[in-house]
Amino acid sequence: MKKVFVLVFFGILACSTPKQKEQIVEASCGQCQFGLKSKMGCDLAIKIDDKAYFVEGAHIDDYGDAHDENIGFCNVVRKAKVTGTIENNTFKATYFEVIE
Repeated sequence: MKKVFVLVFFGILACSTPKQKEQIVEASCGQCQFGLKSKMGCDLAIKIDDKAYFVEGAHIDDYGDAHDENIGFCNVVRKAKVTGTIENNTFKATYFEVIE
């Protein structure tokens, strides 16, 4: 009986944990490229289904100079592979990799 209880408990736990899926998204400066206004300065953001979200868990300068003409997030929109969740209108990244 104890084994059945343990199996049921872990089954419920596995079903209740939200699954994070890997996605390919547009990534750039939320203010300069995506028109977000809720923060001052330049901050990393992504677009999912044409809606932009600021990113927590990755920083705009982690991927080079944000103001570089060729690759800087303030000047270009790049592609990124991400995993995470949207909470309170912010993308909480558990994985963030620029791929383009």
